[in-house]
This record gives sequence, structure tokens and C-alpha cells, in this order.
Amino acid sequence: MRNFTAQPALRVSGAMTVPGDKSISHRSLMLSGLASGTSEVTGFLASEDCLATLNAMRALGVSIERLSATHVIIHGSGLRGLKGAHHALDMGNAGTAMRLFTGLLAAQEFSSTLIGDASLMKRPMERVAKPLREMGADVRTHDGKPPVDIGGGRRLRGIDYTMPVASAQVKSAVLLAGLYADGPTTITAPAICRDHSERMLLSCGVRLTTAGLSSTVYPPHRLLSQRLNVPGDFSSAAFFIVAGLLGAANDGLLIQNVGLNPTRTGLLDILRSMGGEIDILNARESGAEPVADLLVRASALKGIEVPAAMVPLAIDELPVLFIAAACARGETVVTGAEELRVKESDRIAAMSAGLENLGVAHEVLPDGMRIEGRPGGAAFSGGEIDSHGDHRVAMCFSVASLRAAKPILIRDVANVATSFPGFVGMARGVGLDLTELEA
Repeated sequence: MRNFTAQPALRVSGAMTVPGDKSISHRSLMLSGLASGTSEVTGFLASEDCLATLNAMRALGVSIERLSATHVIIHGSGLRGLKGAHHALDMGNAGTAMRLFTGLLAAQEFSSTLIGDASLMKRPMERVAKPLREMGADVRTHDGKPPVDIGGGRRLRGIDYTMPVASAQVKSAVLLAGLYADGPTTITAPAICRDHSERMLLSCGVRLTTAGLSSTVYPPHRLLSQRLNVPGDFSSAAFFIVAGLLGAANDGLLIQNVGLNPTRTGLLDILRSMGGEIDILNARESGAEPVADLLVRASALKGIEVPAAMVPLAIDELPVLFIAAACARGETVVTGAEELRVKESDRIAAMSAGLENLGVAHEVLPDGMRIEGRPGGAAFSGGEIDSHGDHRVAMCFSVASLRAAKPILIRDVANVATSFPGFVGMARGVGLDLTELEA
């Protein structure tokens, strides 16, 4: 087991660039692998999650060259050129990969099995299996969880499906399966969720339309190859945005080349409504995605009731919002976030246990949390945290060291590499006193 030791830090400062967007990196490999021709991806996130997708695409017969850790050349096999793997495809800790591959493989001529690590094998998969079965796919789970067995040779039909819960992973899986259906496939979400798949499908020449919360894909004859520069991952930047708000030096903390897809940046709006000083600089486009630099200044935050509409747009960033809320004046309330219960850990329970150990007054709700902030000085007492193997929980409490009275020991942090390779070095580079060590 690996642990972090986070000593109390005074401030953060300087300029930094976070690794490439994980969601976009996954999709770039999958869609480029289905394209006709050769695609080039720079800024690829060389995390364990994304490398699981890379290895799976190779196992399915796609030729992929890595010119460097973040520079990838994909020689597409064509829409119907994938080949059956000789073994179960191991998704590691990547829930995104498992759900998207379920959709991608549902229409292939060969059968497949998807497995993952101990954490992923406990996560729910029926929400993606159900609409795929409605399309005619043979998708089987085990008590709703992996392994996921996918039978080959099934002809898929286009459907009109309304998701009970907003999920970009479910939406993406259905859209990927819809590439092979006998007619258009429409999927409707109950709330806004990430649209990386729609943007990338359009850039690959696929006919796709959107109307409100509905997206419709029309089966293409082929996908076009692409040249893509992956922007910095907003979810990774989120830890340093909060760090800047809690302890940036006078000239602020500059986070460069951050993807600002509007379906991802709910945390930005929430923190600004709490009084966070975050300037958006040098706004531009990178392929189909908006990108900018963020200048973050130390801010006196105030507690708020987070609007329900913002929760799906910040679901992965809510744990680090809890850290900001603990340092705000007054009470912060988050509800409608039951999705946090079925992530890499039960993030509501894991964050609550950590906040409890660090002396933060809070109340656990079935679908969120109520946090009483302690502005000024040390909001956290210091102590020991169990991250439950969840990378986001581990990184959240690393940021808490900016307002900690004593050191924080964070246990079971090996999975930080699944989403943010180099996190410790980057954190130390801007001023956090973070050390990784063997237990």
C-alpha cells in the first residue's frame, strides 16, 4: 500500500499545466481506432485508466504507436475492422472504459468479456446494459456488476431511449452502439451531461443532431481520421483551482490549457458563486473543445446551497468542493448527488469519514452533504485519512493541507496514477508539501 503525507502548507503559486483530459483521451483512442486512415493525438493522458483503453484497442486489432507518453498515432481499422481479442479485456479501474467498450463491442461479430480491478468489479453496469439490450445486443452482467459478457453477431436496431439518470457514460455507450444500428438512435438525458462523444463524433464526420437534452446519431459508412490535441483535464485542474482559492500567493496560481467544455465546468460556476476569484484568460478552441488558462486568487469563500441543475455538471468535482466548503463562511449544502455513492468508492461516505477525522462539522445526507465551514486559519485539525483506494478522495485531502493545523496522512493512494500521473511532483512544484511513501 502507498500513502501520502501532506504537511501543512502556507501557499501555492506559479504556473502549471495539468495532464490531458481523461474523458477525451479514452474517446480519441476508440473513435480513431474505428476510423478509416491514420489519426494523431497529442496531449494524450498517459494514466493507467487510459492505458487500459489503449491496450484493449490493441487487443482488438488496432495498430497504435506511442511516439512519446502523450503523443499517439492510431492506424484505424475501419468501422467494421475490429477483431476479437484472445482474452478478457481488462479495464483496470476505468469505469468509463468499461461502459463505453460495452457499447462499442455490442454490435461486433465476435464475443467479448470485460473485467477490471477489485473496485471496478463492484460497480453497477446494468444502467448501460439495459438500453443496449433494447437495441438487440446480448449483454450479460453478474448481479448487475462485471464481468460483462457480450455476445457477438447481433444485429442492432435504432431506439429512442430516455435515461432515468443523467450519465455521459451511458449516453456514449448507446451512441457508440448506434453507429452500427439499422437506423437512427436517439438518447435523451433528464439533465445536462458531458458531450465529449457528440463533439468527437461530429469531428469524425458522423451525422449527429442535438435538440435540447436529446442526441441522435445516424449510422455512418465510415469515420474520418483526425488530428487532435487533448486539452488539460478540468477534473484534474479542479484540485488546484481549490488550492489556489485556499492559499494562492498575491500573484495568484495560473493553470494553463484547461478544457472548459460547458458540460464539465459546473464547479467553476459554483466556486464563483461562493466568492471565488477565478479569471478566464486566453480563451480559444482546441479541435471541437473550448480551452483557456485560469488565474486563481486566494478568496474569502461563503457557503451556498448548490443549485440542483449544477450537480450533474460537477459530479466528479464535488469531493474537492467539500474541501472548499469546509473553509467557507457559513453552511454549504449539496443534494441530488446520489451518483457519488457508486463511483470508485462511496464518495459521500469516504469524504464524510475524512472530514470527521479532521474535525469538520458536517451532516451526511442520502444524496449529498451539509458542511459547516470554518473560515480563516486552520479548518482541518490534521490526522489520518483512508482514501479507500479512490484517487479523487486522496487528492482532495492533499489540498486540505493548505488549511490544516497538523500533518495529514492519506492511506491507499496508489490509484491516483489511474487519472493523474505525476500528481505529487506537480503539487510540490506549486507549493504543497506532499510526499508519497510505502506503508
